[in-house]
Amino acid sequence: MKKIIQLITAAGLSLAMLSPAIAQMDHSKPMDHGKPASQQEMPMTDGEVRRVDQETGKITIKHGEIKNLDMPPMTMVFTATDKSLLSNVNAGDKVQFTVKNEKGQMLITSLKVVK
Repeated sequence: MKKIIQLITAAGLSLAMLSPAIAQMDHSKPMDHGKPASQQEMPMTDGEVRRVDQETGKITIKHGEIKNLDMPPMTMVFTATDKSLLSNVNAGDKVQFTVKNEKGQMLITSLKVVK
């Protein structure tokens, strides 16, 4: 019985100590948690197109560092999230693109030719 009284007293004191902090919070506005990782802006990566396969939606790019994936410069094959991204791209074009890793597959989400 004595332990129960001590626990109830401790819980009551804890609530009393938290009340001023809770009262100072502004509950009129929702908290800003920022954008989810999937919506955050991804940095553009520079590259040079080596090969484009319109049918499969794949493109081979010799690229610089991909910062959001912590990937060093190399040449590799990417898949476009939308095949129309590849419609105006040819081998030899300098490009800037964004890429995400989705379950181990490197997906190009945006691509533009740089003059």
